[in-house]
Amino acid sequence: MQSYPILVFPARDHKQYSPYADLEKATVLQECRIFHDQKAVKESPRRCCTTITKLLYIVAQGESLTSAELIDVFFGVTKLFQSKDASLRRMVYLFIKEVAESCDRGDVIIVTQSLTKDMNSDVDLYRSNAIRVLARIVDAGMLGAIERYIKQAIVDRHPLVSSSALISASHFFESSPESANIVRRWLNEAQTALQSPHEMVQYHALSLLYQIKKHDRLGVSKLVTQLSKNGSLKSPLATISLIRYTSKLMHDEARENSGVSDGSSELARAGYSFLEGSLRHRNEMVIYEAARAICNLPGVEPQDLAPGVTVLQLFLTSPRSTVKYAAMKTLSEVAMIAPMAVVKCNEDIEILISDSNRSIATLAITTLLKTGSESSVDRLMKQISSFMNDIQDEFKIIIVKAVKDLVIKYPGKQRILIGFLSNILREEGGFEFKKSIVNAIMFLMDTIPETKENGLIQLCEFIEDSDFTALSTIILHMIGNLGPDTPNPARYIRFIYNRVILENSQVRAAAVTALAKFGAKVPSLRESILTLLQRSLADEDDEVRDRSNIAVDVLKRAISENDYKALDENGDPVPDVPTSSDSAAFLLLEPLPMSFSQLERSLKQYSNAPGALESAEPLNYNTLPIEEVVEVAPVQDTNSTNIMGASSPLAGAFAAPAAADPAADIYAIPELAHLGRVFRSSPPVEQTESETEYVVKCVKHIFEAHVVLQFKVQNTVDSQRLDNVTMALEVDSEILTVSGEIACERCEVTRSEATMRKRDISVRNSAFASSVSFNADAAFFATHF
Repeated sequence: MQSYPILVFPARDHKQYSPYADLEKATVLQECRIFHDQKAVKESPRRCCTTITKLLYIVAQGESLTSAELIDVFFGVTKLFQSKDASLRRMVYLFIKEVAESCDRGDVIIVTQSLTKDMNSDVDLYRSNAIRVLARIVDAGMLGAIERYIKQAIVDRHPLVSSSALISASHFFESSPESANIVRRWLNEAQTALQSPHEMVQYHALSLLYQIKKHDRLGVSKLVTQLSKNGSLKSPLATISLIRYTSKLMHDEARENSGVSDGSSELARAGYSFLEGSLRHRNEMVIYEAARAICNLPGVEPQDLAPGVTVLQLFLTSPRSTVKYAAMKTLSEVAMIAPMAVVKCNEDIEILISDSNRSIATLAITTLLKTGSESSVDRLMKQISSFMNDIQDEFKIIIVKAVKDLVIKYPGKQRILIGFLSNILREEGGFEFKKSIVNAIMFLMDTIPETKENGLIQLCEFIEDSDFTALSTIILHMIGNLGPDTPNPARYIRFIYNRVILENSQVRAAAVTALAKFGAKVPSLRESILTLLQRSLADEDDEVRDRSNIAVDVLKRAISENDYKALDENGDPVPDVPTSSDSAAFLLLEPLPMSFSQLERSLKQYSNAPGALESAEPLNYNTLPIEEVVEVAPVQDTNSTNIMGASSPLAGAFAAPAAADPAADIYAIPELAHLGRVFRSSPPVEQTESETEYVVKCVKHIFEAHVVLQFKVQNTVDSQRLDNVTMALEVDSEILTVSGEIACERCEVTRSEATMRKRDISVRNSAFASSVSFNADAAFFATHF
C-alpha cells in the first residue's frame, strides 16, 4: 500500500487557514467557464457548487465585477437550471439572490420564466427557493402575474413552501406601496396558514398578518384578542410575538391615558390575563417573555408585578447561564422602579455574586445595591471588592453607577462608598472607567455637601498618578472652584503645584488657572501663590506663560490695593474673603456676561453688519447685538414604543444650524442697508398651525430706529406654487407706520421664503394682526420708530 505524507499544521496556523484565501478574480472567472459545458455540469455538479462559492466569496470580500463580467457570469449560472442536482440548484438560487441588485433589471427578468417553472414544480425544495428568489427580482407590475401561485404556496401543506411564501409576501409588502396593496388581498390565505400544525408556518403567518394590520389598531386588537382567547397557537415563536403585540397595545393605551395604564379597561384586563396565563407555558422562552412583559407594563402595581417576579426568581436557579442572565437582567431593571418587589429574591441573587459568568455576577451585585438595606452595605462592598479585578471595564462602570445611586439613597454610608470609589479609581483601568468614577464623585460632591471635602482629597490623590490629561484638567478645574471654599484651602495648593512641575502643558495650564482662583478667593494665600505663579512666567508653553502673566499681574494689583491683614486694628480676626471692590475676585472669578458660544455668534452678527468693521465706535459688550438663547425641547422618540409612528413632513422645514445668524437675510437685502446694524433678533414665532397648507413664522429684528418683521412662509402643497406673497398688518397704535415692504416673488413646495415690512415707531409695546396674501411665498416687513 502506498503511503502519503501527512501535513501537520501548528494550531495557530490551522485556525487561520481558509480554503478560499488568496483567491484572484481572474482565476475564478476562468473557472466559471465550466457553466457553459453541459457535460461537466452534468457529471461534476459539486465542482460547479465550489466555483459559485468562490465567486460569492470574492464578491463578499469587496471585489467588484465589471458589467460585462457580471453579465457573462450571470448568464452562465442561468444555464445551470438544466441540472437536477439539488445542492447545485440551491447554489444557483443563492447566487441570483445575491447579484440581483447589481445586475441590469432587464437581464434579471430573463430568469423569471425558469423560476416560475420551478415554482410550479413537484419538488418542494425548488418551489420554496424559487419563491424566495422571485421576491428579490419581481416588482409590483409583475407581482400580479404570479399572485395566484404565491397564494397557493401560502396554504401549501409542506412547511418549507408555506414559510417561503409567507416570508416573500413580507418582503413584497415592504418593497413598494403598490406591492403592499396586492399583499393585503392575501389575508384569507394568511389566516389559513395561521391554523397550520407546523410551528414555523404559524410564526411567519402571524408576522405577516401583523405587518398588514399594524396601522389599523382596531384590527390588531381583534387579532390579538382572538388568538389570546382561543389558544390556537402552538408555536413558541408565534406566542412570543403575540405577547409582544399584546404588550404594545397596552403601552399604546397607557400613552393615550397620559402614561398611566387603565387597569379597568377591557383591553388591559384581557391583556394582563393573557400575559399571566403565558407564565404557565411549557416553553422557557415564552415564560420569560411573558414575565418581562408584565414587569415592563406602564404604571403596573406591585401586586401585579408579583407573578412575573416569582417566575424570574425561579429562573435564577436554572443550570443554564442564558436563562439566569435573562432573569437577572430583567430583575435589575425592575429594581430601578420597584425595588421592594425584588427584595424577596435577594437570597437567590446573593448566590449569583460568585457565579462564574461575570455578567451575571455584575447584574446580581448591582441589583442587590438597589434593593439592599443600609445594614447590608458593608457586606456588599466587601463582596464587590473581591471580584472587581476579574471583570472588564464595562461591568465596572455599571457597578460605579450603582454605588453612586446607593450613596444618594444612604448618605450615612458616604464615607465607606466614596472610599470604595477612590480605591478602584487608583487601580488599573481605561479612560471611560476612570471617567465614570470621577463623574460619580463630582456628582456626589454636588448633591451631598458632606462628601465635598472627602471627595476633593480623593481626587487630589488621583491626579498625583493619573495618565489621563482630560481627567486631570477637569479635576483641577473643579478643585479651583470648590477648594477655596473649604475650611482648609491651603491643603490643596501642594497637589495643584505638583501638576505645574510634573505634568504636560495642558495640565500645567489648568493648574495655573486653579492656583489663580485660590489667590483670588483666599486673600491670605495670595503672597504664597504669587511666588508659585512667578516660577511659571518662563514656561516653555505659550498658554501656560500667558495664563501665568495674567494671574501674576492681577494678583499684584489686588495685593497693592487691598493688602490682607489677619487682624484688624482692634486685634480681631479679619474674614479671609475678598472685599466687594477686590479687583482679583472680579477679573478671575466673575463669569462673562454671556457664554463663549453666544459671544462667538454675537461677534459674527456684528461683523456681518454693513460698515461695522470700519466704525469708529469702540467694541464692547454694550455694542454687540444680543443673541437670544432658545432652549430646544428634546424630540420625543415615538418609535421606541410605537413602531407605527411617522415623522411629520414638515419636520425640520425651518431647521437651521445652531450658529446661523438670524439677521443674515436682512443684511443680504440692499433696500434695508440704510437701517444700520441689527440690535436684537427674536426667536421665530408661529403664525399658523403646522398642519395648514402654508406655514408662517415671524422673526422680529430690532434696529436703532426701526423694527423689521420677517415672515417666513413654507408651502407644503405639491400641486401649488405661491407667487407674489405679501403680508397685511393691522396695528393697534397710532404711532406705528409702515415705511416699506418687500414681497416674495415665488415659493415652491418644501421651500421657505420671506417677505419684509418696515415700520417707524417709538419704543412701546404694540400688537399686530397679520394676514398673508399670495399668488404664493414669503415676505419681509420693516417698521420705523
